[in-house]
Amino acid sequence: MILRFAGAAREVTGSCFHLSQDGLQLLVDCGMHQGLGAEDRNRNPFPFRPREIDYLFLTHAHIDHSGLIPKLVKDGFRGRIITTPATADLTRVLLADSANIQEKDAEWETKKALRMGKRIAVEPLYTVEDAIAAIPFFERKPYGKMEQISDGIRYRFTDAGHILGSGTLELWYRRNGGEKKIVFSGDIGKKGNPIINDPEHTPKSDYVVVESTYGNRLHKGLEESIDELAEAISETFRNGGNVLIPAFAVGRTQDVLYILSKLVMEGRLSPLNVYVDSPLAKEATKIYDSHPELYDEEAKKLFRLKGGKEALKVHFTSSVEESQRLNQIQKGAIILAGSGMCEGGRIRHHLKHNLWRPECSIIFTGFQARGTLGRMLVDGAKSVIILKEKIAVKARIYTIGGFSAHADQKELLEWLGLFHNRPEVFIVHGEENATLDFEKAVKAKLGLTTRVPVYGESFEI
Repeated sequence: MILRFAGAAREVTGSCFHLSQDGLQLLVDCGMHQGLGAEDRNRNPFPFRPREIDYLFLTHAHIDHSGLIPKLVKDGFRGRIITTPATADLTRVLLADSANIQEKDAEWETKKALRMGKRIAVEPLYTVEDAIAAIPFFERKPYGKMEQISDGIRYRFTDAGHILGSGTLELWYRRNGGEKKIVFSGDIGKKGNPIINDPEHTPKSDYVVVESTYGNRLHKGLEESIDELAEAISETFRNGGNVLIPAFAVGRTQDVLYILSKLVMEGRLSPLNVYVDSPLAKEATKIYDSHPELYDEEAKKLFRLKGGKEALKVHFTSSVEESQRLNQIQKGAIILAGSGMCEGGRIRHHLKHNLWRPECSIIFTGFQARGTLGRMLVDGAKSVIILKEKIAVKARIYTIGGFSAHADQKELLEWLGLFHNRPEVFIVHGEENATLDFEKAVKAKLGLTTRVPVYGESFEI
């Protein structure tokens, strides 16, 4: 079996791993690159022939793992996309939203070129029609069920505990008359993530491809982070401002709504008006509601209580006009909007109207990749360019790491340490310094053989 790293190699985004053996070709994830230089990288040809790929295993729905699937299909893929039912549901709405963004960006670039006297029609990376065309290729498989795709190749998903439906992939294959196994972690959730269950674990593998998003950092405890969130909201409202929470539509938005519900039900916050300014988040929340079988016991208990999900006054906006009206609210509002790293979406408009106001607060609850607007704000920028306008940063910036849906270094080491044998470890899906720091920690704490691949590097396993 040849394993080739076609993405997420010494970078956080663009997850894509290519496997080939005896004419059979597999992919694990097909994610979009995000951050500096991402547009060109997403438009580059795939480092394999899409029409020759037999199966794509999708670990979860986030765009950095799923976002190039429509391009893959557009370029000739005709195999099967295997994933969990909840991931299939979430990916459908995420890809449609991504395609809509691609079309709007292409339209804007075309108009920009025309204004410069250039008659250039910019084509979108893919269209809504392309995203819809990818859906029939999805095949839904539940957690824990062993499946076979060819002679000698078996697989199953276990719960990765990251977002609804997220999976760790176990893959068995034949080699030299025996059987080998490789595990792809996907994104590993931290223990105690809201709503969903903790990560499951498999006891043995020959090879492990593990994420390292927080491979050199430790999270605050969840309860400490909840206390900090409650205090940040209370202080902002005392100061007469609004709270903005840039949040991914899938996973983070639902987690934050759940935590705010608990805070109100426990009397730690007064009744709140929360505005979720994202049609995608509205659809994703409906999908979360449709999969209660994946909730942990605490979430099941909370939603059974009187008041349950109605503990908050949650307002979902759909139209652009509804979104614009939110900018007339001067105080007392919590606005959740995408994108989570402030790279696009409606959060930028709300930042333009609130970032310069010292009575307001911006609360980051997730990872901010290098080169993104969110990272600039977290790193202390005094001013930023938003929608072609220079905006002073006067609002208070909070970074509350305990809400991350990713395991931190300690939990990643614990996860790797649960293998009963001594697998060879490939470290991916982290900024280069995080992956290299995590490699040092794995060697020091666990004594395992490790590799930190670069883009395009191949290994025989």
